[in-house]
Amino acid sequence: MNVLVIVLFVSFIFSLMVGIPVAYSLGLSSFIYLLLAGIDLFALPQKIYGGMDSFVLLAIPGFVLAGNLMNVGGITQKIVDFGDKLFGHIRGGMGFANIGSSMIFAGISGTAVADTASIGGVMIPAMKKSGYDSDYACAITAASSTIGPIIPPSIPMIIAGTLTGISVGKLFIAGMIPGILIGVFQMVINGYMAKKRNYPKGNIASLGEMFKSFRSAFWALLMTVIILFGILGGIFTPTEAAIIAVLYALCVGIFVYKELKISMIPKLLAESARSSASILVLVGFANVFAWILASEKIPQMIADGMLSLTTNKILVILLINLLLIFVGMFMETISAIVILFPVLLVVSRSIGMPDIQFAVMAVLNLIIGLVTPPVGVCLFVAAKIGDISLIRISKAILPFLFANLIVLFLVAFYEPITLWLPSFIK
Repeated sequence: MNVLVIVLFVSFIFSLMVGIPVAYSLGLSSFIYLLLAGIDLFALPQKIYGGMDSFVLLAIPGFVLAGNLMNVGGITQKIVDFGDKLFGHIRGGMGFANIGSSMIFAGISGTAVADTASIGGVMIPAMKKSGYDSDYACAITAASSTIGPIIPPSIPMIIAGTLTGISVGKLFIAGMIPGILIGVFQMVINGYMAKKRNYPKGNIASLGEMFKSFRSAFWALLMTVIILFGILGGIFTPTEAAIIAVLYALCVGIFVYKELKISMIPKLLAESARSSASILVLVGFANVFAWILASEKIPQMIADGMLSLTTNKILVILLINLLLIFVGMFMETISAIVILFPVLLVVSRSIGMPDIQFAVMAVLNLIIGLVTPPVGVCLFVAAKIGDISLIRISKAILPFLFANLIVLFLVAFYEPITLWLPSFIK
């Protein structure tokens, strides 16, 4: 490793330590490298633009805007009400409703933090009022939000696919079974905890009440179905699905639920633009950083370094998982993906791991980091809503983390979980 590469990493780490955002830390360290290496600085804007100039990336602002439109349009409350009617009569029913709502909302938002804020804003106060412990209500909300970026649409998978050329459509479909498994395992944990703590159960909803609730939530459910089967059936691409989702959300919010007002749209457009721009700027600067790493053969050096420790496929996969979980505990998901994903993909390919399996495994690893201290963003959001300390929610979430780790283990070592459904897409 030459001096310029050391300067690249040192300047990047120093920038992070002094509080510069990850995107600008990547850009600044890349600029310093190019300057010292005597490379024409016109390469910087060219590579930034090259990183953002992708048709697939247009899906990000689309899904972000669609999620905001559906959330403001009252969809969250209707999803929660439907989940409560289905599970409310079971002991721990509100916990089941929380997880079920997150699984449905996952097909709309594509991000864990949005799930935590939206579902948590409704469910955490309701669970506390019904007799659930505050830490448990917050923990189950944060834990179930990890389903959001696994069940499609998924913004982290869009980023991963764009960086490496892996089919985003196949990545979306590959996340279906792992996402469902996370929900199922978390429901098992909830059932056990509810019985152990004697949490309440509500009255059985009548068929009329269930039908009424289903009818209210129908349009949210239909949106998820349209996105999934449209991509799976080859009717449209993920990018086209995002645009369809926006048009659908507008029509449902304005004409069906009638909670979305025309006057709200400019503000939602501005919020969605800011969120999307921050992601795209990160991708642009990351493309420069990745180009430098590739030109210096850093990914191959890391791959050779790992394989020098062991060539055993199982041990290499364990090493990758340990690294990603550790990084996920300290770094935001998308930032970690743009920095580490292309590098570790070289390692996974060297041991014969399919790209799609590795991608889902990597995303799941980093998503788990959103609910682990010290930088678990979803933990902070849920704890703030429930007005509890980070220590309390960190202890309460441990059983649900165990459920997530079981699914991670299955994804890492049993290929059909991620490869079976994508095999139907040509």
